[in-house]
Amino acid sequence: MQIRTLLAGTAMLAFLAGCAAGPTDDRVDPAMDDAEATYQGTLPCRNCAGIDLDVRLMGEEQSAADERTFTLHASYREHPQEPPEENYAGNWEVLSGTAADPDATVYELTPDGEGQIYYFLRVDDTTLELIDPQRRRFQNNEALQLQRQ
Repeated sequence: MQIRTLLAGTAMLAFLAGCAAGPTDDRVDPAMDDAEATYQGTLPCRNCAGIDLDVRLMGEEQSAADERTFTLHASYREHPQEPPEENYAGNWEVLSGTAADPDATVYELTPDGEGQIYYFLRVDDTTLELIDPQRRRFQNNEALQLQRQ
């Protein structure tokens, strides 16, 4: 299964979130360097126990575009076909507003080369939430959240 199909499949998985793990209980150290942030969580998976997602954002919102980079690592728990882990790197942009909240902050992660573009809503200082390309939240939005480590 390719990670680029993950976002398209997430809409369907949003209704099947029963296998998603809850958010972690890790707390953010206020002394963390704002120029680098790591977010982790487990997304729902219809055919497995979950998709562990690790997103690392380098640079700050005010940084030049070429200084805002990311890495994304996805691995599948207990998937019957044992797909390989997937890794992507690229640049991220800051977008303003969602369909429901014009003041919201959205991060658009664009991989180098081939790969799906990801959209994450900045829920708060410690939480990112996967949203659709039209910047709409899914019904099971809590199952699609990543927590800052």
